[in-house]
Amino acid sequence: MSAGTVKAPPIPSGEKPLLPLLNPGRVGGLRDVIRRHYLLKLLVRKELKVRYSGSSVGLAWSYVKPAVRFAMYYWIVGLLISHSMENRGLHIFSGMVAVHFISNAFSAGCRSVVKNSSLVKKINMPRETFPVASIMVSAYHMFPMYVIMIIGCLFVGWHPDMTAFLAALMSLVIVLIWGLGVALLLSAWNVFFRDTQNVVDVIQTLITWTTPMIYPFGIVIDKLEQAQPLIYQIYLANPLCIAVLLNNRAFWIPTSSNPKEAALQELPAHLFERGAITIVAGLLFVWLAQAVFARLELRFAEKL
Repeated sequence: MSAGTVKAPPIPSGEKPLLPLLNPGRVGGLRDVIRRHYLLKLLVRKELKVRYSGSSVGLAWSYVKPAVRFAMYYWIVGLLISHSMENRGLHIFSGMVAVHFISNAFSAGCRSVVKNSSLVKKINMPRETFPVASIMVSAYHMFPMYVIMIIGCLFVGWHPDMTAFLAALMSLVIVLIWGLGVALLLSAWNVFFRDTQNVVDVIQTLITWTTPMIYPFGIVIDKLEQAQPLIYQIYLANPLCIAVLLNNRAFWIPTSSNPKEAALQELPAHLFERGAITIVAGLLFVWLAQAVFARLELRFAEKL
C-alpha cells in the first residue's frame, strides 16, 4: 500500500454500505422537467386559467388581440403612413410575432420563480419547471398570432416555397431556444437582484428599435453595410434580428410582387447560414443558463 493511502474499514456482515449523502433540494434540471412533465402540465394550465380568470370570452382573447393589432398595422401603418413599401403592415406583423414572444420570455420568465415562491419553499421539484412553463405559456399565445398572420398573408396573396417554410421553422426554433435560455437566466437572477425586472423593462423598449420590425432591413444595409461594417455585423449578431428576418423571408417576402428582388434588397447575405449558427449558439446559451440556474437555485429558498 502506498504512503498516505487509508484503507476503508471493512463493512460488518449483514449491514448495507452507507450511500453518499445527496442534496435533497437538487433534482435533475431540465431533464427532470421532462421526466416530471405532469408538473409542467399543471403549471401551464394554472397560468392560462389565471391569465383569463373572470373573463367571459376567455382564451378567445388570444385571437382577438393579435387580430386587432394586425388590422392596426395593416390599415393604419401600411396604408395611411407609408406607401413606399409593399405590404408594410404585414412586414411589421411578421417581425412582431418573434419580438412579442421574446418580450414575454423576458417579462414572464423573469418573474416565474419569484411568483411561485411558495412552491419553491415547500415542494421538492425541478425549479426549472417554472421558467419552462412560462415559455410554454408564451408559445401558446404565439400560436394565434401565426394563425392571424397566415390569414393576412393569404388575403394579400401569399406564394411560399419550401425555403419559406424552412425559414419559418428556423425562426420559431431560434425564439424558443433563446427564450428558454433568457427565462432560465433572468428567473434565477431575479431571486437575488429584484432590480432585474426594471432592467428587463428597459431591454424590452430597446428590442423594438434594435430589430428590423418597424423599419425595413434595407435601411440598415444602406446605412451600415459599407459605412460601418463592424456595427453591421454586431447588429446581425442579435439572435432576435435573425429570427425577425427569417420570419420576413417566410411570410412577407412571398407576398411581394417580385420576391427575388425583395429578398436581395431587404435580406442580408447568407441568412440561412446565420440562422443555423444562431441555433447552435442558442443551444450553448441554454446550457450556460442551465448551469447558472443550477448553481444559484441552491439558495432560492433562503432568498425567497
